[in-house]
Formats: sequence, structure tokens, C-alpha cells
Amino acid sequence: MNLKFLTQWRQRYADLDGPGRQRLLIIVTGLIVGLWVSDSLILSPLLKSWNSRSEQITRLRKQIADGERLLQRENGRDGIRTRWQEMQSNALPSSVSQAEGRMLSAFDRWSRESQISVTSVKPQWKRSADDYASLECRVDASGSLSAITRFLYEIEQDPLGMKVDIVELNSRDNTGAQISLGLQVNGLVLNPTDQATP
Repeated sequence: MNLKFLTQWRQRYADLDGPGRQRLLIIVTGLIVGLWVSDSLILSPLLKSWNSRSEQITRLRKQIADGERLLQRENGRDGIRTRWQEMQSNALPSSVSQAEGRMLSAFDRWSRESQISVTSVKPQWKRSADDYASLECRVDASGSLSAITRFLYEIEQDPLGMKVDIVELNSRDNTGAQISLGLQVNGLVLNPTDQATP
């Protein structure tokens, strides 16, 4: 069928005289120019628009996914608000005497539970901003390695708003059975009263 069509087309083209061929060439040229113009004015801009909208849709979907993850982090069980409420409820009291008393009683409780000997506790107030302060505490203690490990575990697992900053371990004898511990701990005080200034 295609061969028959081509044969007929060649025959018709051969039968065309000079002006007929020119008219055919003008029509074919006009079709090619028309296709080129429609491509450059219609098809290419549509494709560019389509691609830019696809990129915008992808970007918006990513932003939506990021927003949903942020909402989950904020409102979830382990969310930011839940952790902030825990921090507020476990922070040290805002008055100096109550905060120091709570920290000293916590060290007493931890030393009893771990059977470690605390030799000194030196609290010192640090105020960095108007809405919070920290009670920095230097602790010297001694005991066996297992007692010191238990003491550090008790500090870390306690819900009280404490952070261990520095741990120094030294052997007190040649066998390493008795170890001295130097510890620097910070306790968080939110919205401290004026009494809590250093």
C-alpha cells in the first residue's frame, strides 16, 4: 500500500509543470514554517510551563512533608512541647535556697543509692540570661569503679534538670580499687528570682 502511494505521488509530482511545482514547494515550505512557528510560539512555551509547574509542585510537596514532620515533632509523644514541659517541671526551683537544697538532697540520695563517699559539694550560680540561670556544682567523691559508675548513672537517669559537664577520674591506689571522682554538674533554673543572681 505504501509503495503504491509513493508511486502515485511520484507520478503526480512528475506530471506537475513549473508553476504547479512552485505552488507545491510554497505549500510544503509554508507547512514547515507553520510547524516551526507553532513549536516556538505554542509547544515550547507550554513544555517550559509544564516543567516549571512540575518543579513547583515537587517543591510544594516537599514543603508540605517538612511541615507535617515539624508538626509531628512538635505535638508528638516525644515532641518539642512535651520535652519543654518536662524540662519546665524538672527544673530546679527559682529561689536560691530551694534550688541549692534540692540539688544537695539529690546528691545525698544518689550517693546513698550508689554507696559512694561524697567529700565536697560546691555550688555556684551562673546567670546567662533573664529567663534562666544555672546552678553549677563541683563535686568531689571517691569509691570503687562500680560505685562511681552507679553514681553517674543515677545522675543521668534522674528527671531533675541536671547536666554533667566534666568528669575526672583518678586512681587513689596502685591497684585501682579506690577511684576519686571530680565532677562538674549544671542544674537548670527557669525564670529565676532576683535572689538567684551570683
